[in-house]
Parts: sequence; C-alpha cells; structure tokens
Amino acid sequence: MPILTKLHTIARTPLAHTPTPIEPLSNLGKHLGSGRIYVKRDDCTGLAVGGNKARQLEYYFGEALEQSADTVLITGAVQSNFVRMAAAGAAKLGLTCHIQLEERVTDAGAEYRESGNVLLNRILGAVMHTYPKGEDEAGADANLRLIAEQLGEAGKKPYIIPLAPGHPPLGALGYVRAAGEILDQLADTHYPIDEIVVASGSGNTHAGLLFGLRALDSDIAVTGVCVRRNRKAQLARITTRCQEIAALLETESPVQRQDIQLTDDTFAPGYGHLNDATHEAISLCARLEGLLLDPVYTGKSMAACLKLARNTGKNKSILFIHTGGIPGIFAYRDSLI
Repeated sequence: MPILTKLHTIARTPLAHTPTPIEPLSNLGKHLGSGRIYVKRDDCTGLAVGGNKARQLEYYFGEALEQSADTVLITGAVQSNFVRMAAAGAAKLGLTCHIQLEERVTDAGAEYRESGNVLLNRILGAVMHTYPKGEDEAGADANLRLIAEQLGEAGKKPYIIPLAPGHPPLGALGYVRAAGEILDQLADTHYPIDEIVVASGSGNTHAGLLFGLRALDSDIAVTGVCVRRNRKAQLARITTRCQEIAALLETESPVQRQDIQLTDDTFAPGYGHLNDATHEAISLCARLEGLLLDPVYTGKSMAACLKLARNTGKNKSILFIHTGGIPGIFAYRDSLI
C-alpha cells in the first residue's frame, strides 16, 4: 500500500510497546443497556506509564537522532503527558530534555503544580522552564526557539518538538501507522466496530488515525472529542492537520470534509477543568471495569463515548481509544474524591 510504503522511508525510533490490546468493556455496556463498547489500550504503550504520545514520539525522536541532536525541547501544559513522555524518551535514548510548562489552568492548586506529571518530569531529569501564557502556541514555540538558540551557542545540538500547526506533523504518523494495527486486530477478532471515539487536542492522534483509516480504505466513523478548544476551532485544526499529513507523505489526502466528526458536548468549562459527565465517566470505568481515566483527556472523551452509546441504542459497537494520561489523576485528587 503506497501510504505504508512511504511511512517506512521516514525515520522512526521504536519506543512504544505495540500492538496494544483491544478489550471489550462488557460490564460498562451492560450497565448502560447499550451496544458493545471496546477499548484500545494505548495507555499500555510503556515508556514512563504509557499513553498515545509514545507512538508520536517515535517519529520526532527518529528525526532528532537522524540530525545527531543531543538535546530535545518540548512545550505543553503543566500536567502535559506529552512532555513527560518526551522526557522519558530522551532519557532512554541518552539525550537531554528541556521542557517548557505553560499556564493553561491558572486556578489550579499546589498538587496540580507539584504532583502527577510534574513529579515524573523531575524524576526523569528534565530541565524545567515556564511560559506565562496558556493559549499562545506560536509564542510558546518561539520561546522554545530562543532556548534552543542559547543551547546551540553553548555547543549543544538542539531539536525542537513543535506545538503549533505549520510544521510537518511527524507525530501524526504514529497514528497513521496505528490505523493499520487496529484494522489488523479487528480482522483477527471480528469485533464489529461501527465508530471510533478519540480525544482531539493537538490533532495528531485524531487526524493521523482518520487519515490512516481512509488511506487503508476503511470507512469506520471517527468522532473526535474536543478537549482543548471548541468544535469550530478544532474542525479547522483537524482539516489543516490532514492536509499537512498528506504533504508530508507526498500524496493526496483521502479525508473528506464529512469524515471529520467532532463533538464539544463534554468540553465545558474548558481545558483541564472537570464537569459532571467527566466525573461520572471516570467513576463508572473505574468501578465497573478497573479502567482508570484522567480528567483532562480520557475522562472527557469517555464521557462523550457514554453519551453516544446511550443515544444510539443497542445496535452500535464503539471503540474507545484510551490515550493514557494516568499521572494526571494525582494532580486532581481533591476534585475526584
């Protein structure tokens, strides 16, 4: 297949434990009185507690090593799973990691700033920086470039993992590749999946998965659950991401406008803030399935998945992509108990 052939020509450093399993959530489905719900366990990718970012980092680190970098830089929220896994990947590969934490959740308490991913970043030996704004992707990337320039002047060979659109979306290739893994698993298990539900934030996971499925001639619906911005803003982002993936792979995008399905029903009151539906989703999955979800990404996306399951009756089978984020639970202790 041309897309998969092209993927093999792009530098990649294996970091994730794959394939991750697909499991039925039988107790949850029974409780809802709805159709079948399954989970793709990308919380089990390894690399410092796991998560979807391991697949993405394989391509960023692949390029970094190809460029002989000795230092990587990345920016994200205070409780970013991406920066935590980048710090872990750097440690594994013998590189220095500089992480920049942005103020996206300004009313958070001490545990948010000290526990969870922040604690793991320190244990992993990352060099910490801060950026005062939370909704300024271009500014955050520009500040990373300033840090990289200083490192270069000191004799280092820095590599930046960018945040804002406008850069080749190497991370999305991890989920173009994962689409093939999922289709192979569904062929083996005969699970009758009608729709896939996944958190939609940076857009790399959502766009990469959708692009990969359509490139492999699968028409399974993919619903992205907005966790960072509203539906209108996210629609523009996913549209752009799919175009950027096509440019990176030197092909036409197989994704049509009608393929990009998004919901922001469980997004309010905003990034990093809990709501009742998310709290319910976290509690139900823990107590019925022993499945842990985080308040920022998987809790909100599972809340949307539960709403979809309740509204579609018993005739639909849904695959939920568990993108990890478990350390974030510890930063929200007072909100969860």
